[in-house]
Amino acid sequence: FPFPYRPYLIQERFMAALYDALEAGRVGIFESPTGTGKSLSLICGALSWLRDFEEKKQQEEARLLALEDSEQEGKEMTSRAPGCPESKDSAGEPDWVTAFVQKKEEREAVDRLKEEHIRRKKREDRLEKIRHNVQLKYAAKRKRPEEDETGRLLQLSKEILSEGAEVDVVELLDHNEEELILAEYESDEEKKVVSGLEEDDDDLEEEHVTKIYYCSRTHSQLSQFVREVQKSPFGKDTRLVSLGSRQNLCVNEEVRRLGAVQLINDRCMEMQKNKHEKKRDEENEGKKRRVSRTICPFYSYEQMQFLRDEVLVEVKDIEQLVALGRETKACPYYGSRYAIPAAQLVVLPYQMLLHEPTRNAAGIKLKDQIVIIDEAHNLIDTITCIHSAEVSGSQLCCAHSQLLQYMERYRKRLKAKNLMYIKQILYLLERFVAALGGKVNQNPGCQAVSQTGTVLKSINDFLFQSQIDNINLFKVQRYCEKSLISRKLFGFVERYGGTAVKTNKENQKLAGLQNFLLTLQQGSGKEGTLQSPPVEAESEQLRTASPLMQIEGFLSALTNANQDGRVIVNRQGTVGQSSLKFLLLNPAVHFAKVVEECRAVIIAGGTMQPVADFREQLLSCAGVDAARVMEFSCGHVIPPENILPIILCSGPSNQQLEFTYQTRDLPQMMDETGRILCNLCNVVPGGVVCFFPSYEYEKQVYTHWEKTGLLTRLAAKKKIFQEPKKANQVEQVLVEYAKCIKRCSHAGGQMTGALLLSVVGGKMSEGINFSDDLGRCVIMVGMPYPNIKSPELQEKMMWLDKTMPRAAGQAPSRVLIENLCMKAVNQSIGRAIRHQKDFASILLLDHRYARPAIFSKLPQWIRERTQVKPAFGSAFAELRKVRTCILCTA
Repeated sequence: FPFPYRPYLIQERFMAALYDALEAGRVGIFESPTGTGKSLSLICGALSWLRDFEEKKQQEEARLLALEDSEQEGKEMTSRAPGCPESKDSAGEPDWVTAFVQKKEEREAVDRLKEEHIRRKKREDRLEKIRHNVQLKYAAKRKRPEEDETGRLLQLSKEILSEGAEVDVVELLDHNEEELILAEYESDEEKKVVSGLEEDDDDLEEEHVTKIYYCSRTHSQLSQFVREVQKSPFGKDTRLVSLGSRQNLCVNEEVRRLGAVQLINDRCMEMQKNKHEKKRDEENEGKKRRVSRTICPFYSYEQMQFLRDEVLVEVKDIEQLVALGRETKACPYYGSRYAIPAAQLVVLPYQMLLHEPTRNAAGIKLKDQIVIIDEAHNLIDTITCIHSAEVSGSQLCCAHSQLLQYMERYRKRLKAKNLMYIKQILYLLERFVAALGGKVNQNPGCQAVSQTGTVLKSINDFLFQSQIDNINLFKVQRYCEKSLISRKLFGFVERYGGTAVKTNKENQKLAGLQNFLLTLQQGSGKEGTLQSPPVEAESEQLRTASPLMQIEGFLSALTNANQDGRVIVNRQGTVGQSSLKFLLLNPAVHFAKVVEECRAVIIAGGTMQPVADFREQLLSCAGVDAARVMEFSCGHVIPPENILPIILCSGPSNQQLEFTYQTRDLPQMMDETGRILCNLCNVVPGGVVCFFPSYEYEKQVYTHWEKTGLLTRLAAKKKIFQEPKKANQVEQVLVEYAKCIKRCSHAGGQMTGALLLSVVGGKMSEGINFSDDLGRCVIMVGMPYPNIKSPELQEKMMWLDKTMPRAAGQAPSRVLIENLCMKAVNQSIGRAIRHQKDFASILLLDHRYARPAIFSKLPQWIRERTQVKPAFGSAFAELRKVRTCILCTA
């Protein structure tokens, strides 16, 4: 395998296993710890296979074309020879009929090969020309600004000529308002619309070459991967395209300012629609003068074709793609999509690949292609999250009020089919609010709910009890998608402000007081919910300004099969605070198409243990044959002595460590935890990261240590930092934590570093690297089991027990709970070792970790080196020994 340097042995094994999996068309679960060069192994292994596959394909094409030529010569010879008597085959058909059918099929196959060969040659020549002709490149870049300048001068001339004419302001406003009117909805049948313009059908219908789709969780991880490709031996010859959302790729500042992703999407779609309508209007200009509609200046077919070629010539990450889009005045979002058919490696966020409508809209075709899903430890949760949806009572009431007023204002302008669908949506909203125990024409903030609590229902039961089982939700969903009604409604609310979102007159009088009381109520509620993530200003704006967008997602979710999901009716205090949520129980139904269509699927990550969830909940339920699934797990590149994992069963005062819900709140347990930390901070240099099961427990322990004076003792050796709950404060805390450790290591003295109190599942447990001195010891306090009282988790457990077989005598629900706990543990403890020369200690404070069922779910490279210590004394001796070795090495 080509590699930029001498690979580790485990990297060679990884690449060989990956190559075999792709060649055999397997579904592989690959685990390679962070710091072992996983990304580079994926790049070099997968692209080596692709290179060999393309060579074999071209050789086979050449052989078939040569065979065709020789057969043509043979035919000419035969035509000159005397005729032979006619014979029949076993089926009774004359030989000439069978031969004719066979030859026809062969001829068609050869014709396809010839076309593909010509198309490939044409593409390669075009890219080669661009690669070596710098003048051509800059001429294309210069052409667009020149066109813009010409257009500006023409517009200026028109304005000067029309200066003398009187402009009717009211008419202008009416023209602007035309954009809010729904176009005639022609058919219920979904039309197949090609994404993009129709100027060049040949380019749009370009054959998709065999390619690799590489997915990861975030855009920063994807950019990092692209940089690795650039540094690899394949960096110069690979046709790579980076895909992203409009929010990340849009270069139109007017659209970007909308902020919320749904608003950006809808505005972009509307501008495209305007461009097509403008074309039709120009064709029919003599018949009727239509209004001027806003179109996107970056949506230029010619410039997007140029951007496509630039992307295919040289590997670019998303930042470079956006910069190129600005420079060439071309849309990177659509330009990158034009590059998909010819690309060999497509890099994209896995939400885009896992959500079928998004996948189709982007022009992604998975048939016989390769999919690699990296950072896949949360794959099941991601699929569940993408296909779940929640709407609040206040959103439902607000959407009803907005849509009703929209319909009343434009009733005379709307066609019959539009009115019919709007009335259906209004009825659905009315019934949804009724399901929460309220009425749509009253303020949701002051409607008290009589029966509070959470009820879970099957989809069919919810539809039947809400009296909406007679409405075709598929048609309503299609109408929302095609008519862009949520975008029109958002424009309507933007235009008329507060007047478009009020309810009836009686409630308007109380609105100010109710809003004030609701604010107070929400404020007091926020303090109690410590684990609730901060609500971003953009999403809050989206909820209030355009609630119908959120509701469309809920309507779409209700079209899932009855057995695959549940509707959670959550009634809390007022109708406004209550909510309806769709919970997807079977993520496999949405993953099935990916594994069915693809040649091979690779699910990779630094920590994939326990893998039973992937095999049973995802692959088995998606219909993947067990023989097609393969697992690969490799060790770490660090020497065995560089890591010391210890399961500690009791503390310094012989208190058994068992942090169950019943025992963890006891003062003696919190005291024992403090004593362990004090001892560790005395011997461990640099940074110590301590993970707690939840924010509430971390706060409780911290408060207890403050009262007992233990916090003061800890602070004498390590400066104490706490993980913030707000995402925008994480970076600041990490910077201060790192500065403190660096300062202490240089200054010497009594204080030896810092102690960071973190939370499992929080901001610090995933994606943050505590390499070198930032994490010389990682401590896990107890076992972070999920909240078993959660209605959603209980429903998932019941569903698993009904649909899954028992494994090794354990109920599937019990296995799920243990797996969720150990996935969280493995992610957290994997933060410490980040490269070959790193070293750290890992302490698991709970005797339950030593149980075989739990112990087996630790990552192999940690499990092999883990020591179980019944008493604190022997564990402390091991830690002191490690410190002595470190000091000697230093």
